[in-house]
Amino acid sequence: MGRVTQRGRVTRFRLDGNVSRRDDVLAGEEPLEIRIGGKSFTVTMRTPGDDFDLVAGFLVSEGVIWDPAQLVSLRYCSGVDEEGNQTFNVVDVQLRPGTKLPDTGMERHVYTSSSCGICGTASIEAVRKSSHFHPSDDDVRLPLDMLAALPDRLREGQKVFDRTGGVHAAGLFNSDGELLCLREDVGRHNAVDKVVGWALRAGMLPLRGMVLQVSGRASFELVQKAQLAGIPVLAAVSAPSALSVELAKDGGMTLIGFSRGASLNCYSAPERILAAAPAPV
Repeated sequence: MGRVTQRGRVTRFRLDGNVSRRDDVLAGEEPLEIRIGGKSFTVTMRTPGDDFDLVAGFLVSEGVIWDPAQLVSLRYCSGVDEEGNQTFNVVDVQLRPGTKLPDTGMERHVYTSSSCGICGTASIEAVRKSSHFHPSDDDVRLPLDMLAALPDRLREGQKVFDRTGGVHAAGLFNSDGELLCLREDVGRHNAVDKVVGWALRAGMLPLRGMVLQVSGRASFELVQKAQLAGIPVLAAVSAPSALSVELAKDGGMTLIGFSRGASLNCYSAPERILAAAPAPV
């Protein structure tokens, strides 16, 4: 998998006193600088791979683009390490003339960590203003048993997690429960951006009738990214935050947490879930 994973040595300590050393496989994490028209916009920490999808999805999440025609080109810029090898850690984006560039105040002169995307109550107003899609008018209805099965479907496709145990995953499913795209990354928001960017480049936005299943918790930034991509349903295996529930309710999204096979909790727009009739007593 190249730079997606790296090998390292680990010392394992056991309570019975046994100490051993062995090789281990670690998830890769490197900085990616995103430039727009040659001008640096941000640096994010990510697992190398699917970088163009990541950049495209990031720009959707920022409200900069929402149509593949706005994305003229993506290319790696020159950048080398100490040994003179291309790092593939700088991507330059060319946007269609007339596309409104991000406000100067949005530029991030410090890097975005792999643990957090865009956070904060001020972003709620920003996402309302910039969203071109409105999940609230999506009338998709999804069987409960299909939704409950998605975490296992997602887990089955996590190849990097199988080797490292150190990455998050996001999977895009259609209303029949078919997995359309799965991406992994050390940052949960990066995994979502990679899925959204894949969909943008495939001309699929808005993602009406779709479910975004994620492997971790349902944070505010993940709800925001799903809303900007027009996704009506976001499901997570862990808990949502209070702010993510507020944003989901305001945007008419169905937000699911604690989805773990036998049950799930729905925090907003439960009418999209078709529950099975109770078994006769």
